[in-house]
Amino acid sequence: MSLTAPPTAHSAAAPAAPAPAASPPAVMRLRELVFGAACAAAIRAAASLGVADAVGDSPTAVRDAAAALGVEPRPLRRLLRALSSYGIFTETGDDRFAHTDMSRMLREDAPNSLRNIALWCTEPWTWQVWPQLDEAVRTGRNVFPEVFGKEFFPYLHDDAPESARVFDKAMSSSSRQSAADLVAFLDVTGVSRVVDIGGGQGLALAGLLEKHPQLHGTLLDLPQVVAGADARLRPGGVLADRARLVPGDCRVDIPVEADLYLIKNILEWDDESTRRTLANVVKAARPGARVVVVENLVDDSPSMRFTTAMDLLLLLNVGGAKHTRESMLSLMSEAGLRVDEVRPVNPYLHAFESVVEA
Repeated sequence: MSLTAPPTAHSAAAPAAPAPAASPPAVMRLRELVFGAACAAAIRAAASLGVADAVGDSPTAVRDAAAALGVEPRPLRRLLRALSSYGIFTETGDDRFAHTDMSRMLREDAPNSLRNIALWCTEPWTWQVWPQLDEAVRTGRNVFPEVFGKEFFPYLHDDAPESARVFDKAMSSSSRQSAADLVAFLDVTGVSRVVDIGGGQGLALAGLLEKHPQLHGTLLDLPQVVAGADARLRPGGVLADRARLVPGDCRVDIPVEADLYLIKNILEWDDESTRRTLANVVKAARPGARVVVVENLVDDSPSMRFTTAMDLLLLLNVGGAKHTRESMLSLMSEAGLRVDEVRPVNPYLHAFESVVEA
């Protein structure tokens, strides 16, 4: 009798089947993604040069656009061709290019221009921190101080003033539309005093005061930010008699009592800074005061590629993060806020409606 048995399902495994080869579309797509920096650089070049402003309402010859911009026609043609492969401009023949919906948003005069956002997201410092993402993932800490020798905002204001100006313009253009949406969204029934915490120029506050003549409002932000508040809120402005400008850091103190506390898109630092800010709100407010937190959510967005990219950039530069619905609810509840409702302000922003508990 043989001492060896024939292989069975239990005694020997069948040879492993070779892994299926990647399909041509997968190979092509991954190669394109690996060169993603080229797309970002091309958009930055177009925004910096003002290419979208040089292309008219009808198809524009490359030589005419080049003459208007003071650049060489051949490399401009190469830039436009690269951008058109992403749907930014379109080639129409006869060496002419025309606008698309995306390219129009790079115009300086576009109603919802993204030109400054495009410049901000591709600023020189971004190209130095992105390669350190593996280190940030390994340690869970921001890498900015290791790369530049100081924290992000001090670096921006001390060493990169032009980048700081781009940041201010980008935040202003981004805030303008979201402020209009927020003003339309908020119900201020029974509210006489509102404070916009970390509200930048105060566009949302100014919009609320214009829409609701019974309201008085306070803008609280860092001294250099409040100094550049919307002209309508500053002394001599049309809303100045109902507006108060308070320089300060909400992570340190919120010396304002109000019926409604508005916190929009600033709770993206480390969790400890967020905890301090929310604790300061609860400390300043009387029981029953409303607190509305408005955030982009990383788990509920029509543009996950954008929100997850911003989430990673926050990790790199300040050690912060975009919130999920659950992470925001947890931090607010921990602070002593009763969240009654979470509603979309627009497709990109969600409002957490809460009340300070007794």
